[in-house]
Amino acid sequence: MTDFLVRARSTARPHLADRLTSRRGAWLALGLAVMVMGSLFGLLGGVEAQNQSGQAPVGSESTQVSGLLEEFPDADRQSVLVVASRADGGELSEGDLEGLVELVPVIGGTGATAPMVSEDGRAAVLAAPITVGADDAETAGAIKRLRTDIAASAPDGLTLQVTGGPAFGADMAAAFEGADVTLLLVTVLIVALLLIITYRSPVLWLIPLIVVAVADALAGRVTAAAGAQWDFGFDAGIVSVLVFGAGTNYALLLISRYREELQRTEDDRLALSTAWRRTALAILASNLTVVLALLTLVLATIPMTRGLGVPAAIGLLIALVAVLFVLPPALAVCGRGLFWPFVPRPGESRDQGRVWRGVASWVVKRPARSLLGGLALLAVMAAGLSGTSVGLDQLEKFRVQSESAVGLDTLSAHFPPGEAQPVYIVADSTAAAEVATVVGDVAGVVRAQPAGVTDDGSSTKIMVTSDYSPGTERSLDQITDLREAVHPIAGADALVGGAVATELDAAAGSERDLLLIAPLVLAVSFLVLLVLLRSLVAPGLLLLVNLASAVAAIGAGAWLSRVLFDQQALDLQVPILAFLFLVALGIDYTIFLVHRARAEAARLGTRAGVVEAVAHTGGVITSAGIVLAGVFAALGVLPLVTLGQLGLIVGVGVLVDTLVVRTVIVPAIFVLVGDRIWWPGRLQPAGGESST
Repeated sequence: MTDFLVRARSTARPHLADRLTSRRGAWLALGLAVMVMGSLFGLLGGVEAQNQSGQAPVGSESTQVSGLLEEFPDADRQSVLVVASRADGGELSEGDLEGLVELVPVIGGTGATAPMVSEDGRAAVLAAPITVGADDAETAGAIKRLRTDIAASAPDGLTLQVTGGPAFGADMAAAFEGADVTLLLVTVLIVALLLIITYRSPVLWLIPLIVVAVADALAGRVTAAAGAQWDFGFDAGIVSVLVFGAGTNYALLLISRYREELQRTEDDRLALSTAWRRTALAILASNLTVVLALLTLVLATIPMTRGLGVPAAIGLLIALVAVLFVLPPALAVCGRGLFWPFVPRPGESRDQGRVWRGVASWVVKRPARSLLGGLALLAVMAAGLSGTSVGLDQLEKFRVQSESAVGLDTLSAHFPPGEAQPVYIVADSTAAAEVATVVGDVAGVVRAQPAGVTDDGSSTKIMVTSDYSPGTERSLDQITDLREAVHPIAGADALVGGAVATELDAAAGSERDLLLIAPLVLAVSFLVLLVLLRSLVAPGLLLLVNLASAVAAIGAGAWLSRVLFDQQALDLQVPILAFLFLVALGIDYTIFLVHRARAEAARLGTRAGVVEAVAHTGGVITSAGIVLAGVFAALGVLPLVTLGQLGLIVGVGVLVDTLVVRTVIVPAIFVLVGDRIWWPGRLQPAGGESST
């Protein structure tokens, strides 16, 4: 009778879902999708994503110095250091030094310096000038050629390592050669495997995987074009992970409801249309939550963080369109047989999710105990924040040590560590001598000397060598000391920059961004829940739980990084990106659950409605969480510690969200608060949107 009424209503006034799943409409929708996507692929075929850049805020002192240094002659010429040491660790012999002198013409002709020997006689260093490219990727080519030339002419028994600022950037760019392809293959493999396990079908998993994969490929082209148009760089790997993770989650929710409806009716197109109607709002709300949260990143001061917001939002919108308007027609064309060998039939397994129903029933009988147990687990996880620091030095940023990092380690053992990455001060030439004198008296400064003058003679560049290893706490404090020393000098207009100063400014900018973006993400999530649930109480409580879950995940991830990988600190960008993804993606699962809970509560009451909602959504939310955790774990294949830490924290957080928060804590809260959870709204019969 219900099927007849729904079909009669659809015939009287065709719904979009009916058009997408009808025999003719499904083929038309697929044809239109192919035309649109094909056109976009053709138009955007030659566009490539810009490399991410800009670690410090645009207006920061280090960024100003970077701009001023470009005004000096030969600004595109920078020196890298060639560190020489004996393979056996012994002192350099006269023959070794003669071999290094013969190497000078090879590495830089007249521009290279003679070898400078350390006090212990166990190492020597040569400065080699290179022409840097427009970005690290171009510079990587010059570094590679230099290393090739050195390897061909290296004296026997010596180990030669190229390090210094340009070499660090080049090694980072080189480490990512082919990394995006590796990440994509690993992500696809993880998603495919988990979909096969979820659907228990050798065929069904292909449809959502193909749809999401095409959406990801299209998102890559569109976001690259957007980056070129609006001049921002971003990490394409993170965007791809988000598209795959979120797109697969949406597909899981839709197909899960489709399977459920197939057990109510023989008409598979009606079942798919009904599933679309009853999940589209939840999918749209969860998508908009993450999209709006990502768009708050445009207010960030760190260019690398700000550049991620718009591309990631575009990618998720493309995933939304693909799942809502391409996946349903594809499923409709294939029909019920896609679920083979476990094809759902009317009357089969009407009692959905027996395991999850049992868990939910246990929780609602003991809501206080369940809530306290869940919160205790989050508190233990959050305790991992104790002792957590933020900020990695150059040696800690690579998962596998690069030649530049190993070279810096060798250099630091025999020379002042600051040789590899000097501090640069730009000052008015009339006060340059006074600035150099004042800087020389700052603790930890080995030497300060003029290193160039602008063509008009107005500004002087002063190179400062530090006794502290770049990126360490002492080196960062030294930048503050230098600025406090030179800023008061009358008429000098001195500014302190360089790689270490950039790290200091980036740390301050990241802290400011976290304090700004975090409340905005929470506000966006609250507003979406407010509109979806038409309640003030439920969104407030759910957001508090989500906040606690995010903090717990960051704490647990930081602890695991220390214990498992000996990473004693989190990278600067990890806290803000992890918080954003954990809160926004966690709200996804909240929406999947409470949207169903409200519909069931209108029919059965809040207590029984929550049990029914967990029974029907527990499996799909768990599957979606495992898929998303697996996709973020794929970031661990990349060589940068930042992305590995982000993947670990988000993966842990998503699993805790799905297995503990949505299964135990949220149902317990709903039962303890009762119908007041929907205040000031009132529960009304769900009509066509109910689960009947």
